[in-house]
Amino acid sequence: MSRPEEILPPDLFYNDRESRKYTTSSRIQNVQSDMTHRALELLHLDGPSLIMDIGCGSGLSGEILSSVSPTDGGPHIWVGMDISASMLDIALQRDVQGDLLLGDIGQGIPFRAGTFDAAVSISAVQWLCNAENSEVNPQRRLSRFFNGLYASLRRGGQAVCQFYPKNDAQRSMISNSAIKAGFGAGILEDDPGTKNSKLYLVLTVGGGELQGDITRVVKNMQDVDVQDGRRNLSRSAKKDRRGNKAWIMQKKQQMENRGKVVKTSSKYTGRSRRRVAF
Repeated sequence: MSRPEEILPPDLFYNDRESRKYTTSSRIQNVQSDMTHRALELLHLDGPSLIMDIGCGSGLSGEILSSVSPTDGGPHIWVGMDISASMLDIALQRDVQGDLLLGDIGQGIPFRAGTFDAAVSISAVQWLCNAENSEVNPQRRLSRFFNGLYASLRRGGQAVCQFYPKNDAQRSMISNSAIKAGFGAGILEDDPGTKNSKLYLVLTVGGGELQGDITRVVKNMQDVDVQDGRRNLSRSAKKDRRGNKAWIMQKKQQMENRGKVVKTSSKYTGRSRRRVAF
């Protein structure tokens, strides 16, 4: 059976018929509810927050955000963004409480820097990995999305993106794009090795209590094993000095990854200049 994202782009696949079918399915409602509650658990929000719902669809996750009780830190205010006009039309018919925006997350997140406390996304990010034609570059779309998401979150903010990668290559492409954008990132997998496996990309923006270390998000959770893939660097390891060649090359690579135009490197790159007095 083909995956939906391999059939048509999301704005065409989720027409009026498919959007209503998706929204009225009791199975999908239950799965969406479980995943949204799991995402909220990973966010650890202490009080009412402004949350962006990425790929909000007809507002199934948004309804849960609005219904969180005060004892659990809610209710939350949310803004939903989706590329399907049919999905958003159903959300309006259902009179959801969040604000809605029609837009393509692959073109970026069009909000002022530091607007949101947190973000959630359920079953949306994998759509960015597919190219409908030769002019679509999934890597650039992922880069624009994660760069925009990073900018739209406040310092110390978090995001949880549940997604269904087609394979390990897509999984790595998504997580690496988030890391290149500046996020502290890690993947939590529920029910690994089963057909009910769910992946959650947990993202943090440095400057808060977590300081970009997502392992502290799941530190006290039961039945969670942490596999930290980061290299253990020696304290005595020499850091790249600001302005030397290694530092300059690293910065250039970061800018290229973000789609910026940089000057071509040469044998003179990073070479110290001799000062001549006149």
